[in-house]
Amino acid sequence: QVQLVESGGGLVEAGGSLRLSCAASGRTVGSSIMGWFRQAPGNEREFVTTVSRNGFITNYADSVKGRFTISRDNIKNIVYLQMNSLKPEDTAVYYCAAAEARGRIVLLKAHEYDYWGQGTQVTVSS
Repeated sequence: QVQLVESGGGLVEAGGSLRLSCAASGRTVGSSIMGWFRQAPGNEREFVTTVSRNGFITNYADSVKGRFTISRDNIKNIVYLQMNSLKPEDTAVYYCAAAEARGRIVLLKAHEYDYWGQGTQVTVSS
């Protein structure tokens, strides 16, 4: 079992920055593919970014490419999402996810992940 706890969400003006953290327990983060997803009211949960177990390979949704950066600290068991140049359309609940997925490097689909955090709200005002 893996427990994931997100933090760092809040209210920020457009153009501002936030850094989300996802602390994992029960299993080392280094053995899992990690991802961030988000869900706005009335919308389906959507992929934001993912990172490989060693942190060397990442993938981003087109909507956040160049603005968001995912990173991981496998010693501290934490995954980060640095969000810059935030836009009102980034407003959503952001979820951290972990997957065992042996044989895979990164994962882009929500149903491929095994464990989820409770989410943290990010609100970007215009």
